[in-house]
Amino acid sequence: MLKSTALHDVHVQHGAKMVEFAGWHMPVQYEGVKEEHLNVRTNVGLFDVSHMGEIRVRGPKALETLQWITTNDVAKLEAGQAQYSLFPNKEGGIVDDLIVYCLQPGADYLLCVNASNTDKDFAFVKENNRGADVTNESGDWGQIAVQGPKAVELLGRVVSPEIKGMASFTHRTFKFRGSEVIVARTGYTGEDGAEIFVRNAQAVSLWNDLMEKGNDLGVKPIGLAARDTLRTEMKYSLYGHEIDDTTNPYEAGLGWVVKPAKKDFIGKAPMVAARDAGLKRKLVGFVLTDRGIPRQGYGLLSFDNKEIGRVTSGTQSPSTNESIGIGYVDVAFAEVGREFNVDIRGRGAKARVVATPFVRTGLVP
Repeated sequence: MLKSTALHDVHVQHGAKMVEFAGWHMPVQYEGVKEEHLNVRTNVGLFDVSHMGEIRVRGPKALETLQWITTNDVAKLEAGQAQYSLFPNKEGGIVDDLIVYCLQPGADYLLCVNASNTDKDFAFVKENNRGADVTNESGDWGQIAVQGPKAVELLGRVVSPEIKGMASFTHRTFKFRGSEVIVARTGYTGEDGAEIFVRNAQAVSLWNDLMEKGNDLGVKPIGLAARDTLRTEMKYSLYGHEIDDTTNPYEAGLGWVVKPAKKDFIGKAPMVAARDAGLKRKLVGFVLTDRGIPRQGYGLLSFDNKEIGRVTSGTQSPSTNESIGIGYVDVAFAEVGREFNVDIRGRGAKARVVATPFVRTGLVP
């Protein structure tokens, strides 16, 4: 049996194509991937991300626990701040990526984790807990992402005009129809906006208000397919594609969320040792200069036909109409401008490493 979010019936009423995703029955698209994608880039879109997991870590040992089980420095967070981070394994790989929301410094944190990893992550936190009160609150929360250049205007109408003054990676609690919602200035599209944690009982009311009051702003519901093309254009990592249990954060370009000089954490020694020994591969973005679309798992080949890497994600960019890809390549092929072939079912399609993100937005100039 697939799980359903509180917004499931709303998606069906909107005519969404529903698919299985990470054990959930989720909308993959409504009117079309390109139309939805471009609407987020130009107007505003709503995403049901209620399938994401929420883990609460509280008590006097909360900070000590999080410092041990994440790579970033949680101690620097003040109330109302958020932080992108990683759960590391003992081998220096990545259990998952996540966002840590600080509700009360040292004592109360909400972790947002990937839907496909929620059970695994909760088990990981419990196994490595250093005395905190750990609760899986995933069943309690709905979550709606409001993304696009007009997102803040819409949020001001429905929730509070004060959201406009909030900085990126901060969060605040507001009242919506008598209930508390947590509005976080985070997102997965490269556009401005927020992600709203809302209790399931209020999720439909919030969604409907956002749709009704955003009609003149061009608001549309957005499915998982456009969510994926939007994050690919930004070269944002997706677990199971760019990162997994075997990935060293440094080769994935995520060294900026690893703080070995600040603290000890699980897998620190092998993670840093791999970096210091010299990375053998690097995650890059590339565009095809021949026809074709790179797909996950396709081989990347030198012009003398030696395998130099693998595609992790690829698509036809709705914003640029170019075929774009993300993949790991031997470090010798990682420089911007370097060329190689993508093995598309036995045919070599030429590609070139480019600077990323593939598109520039109001949030990422």
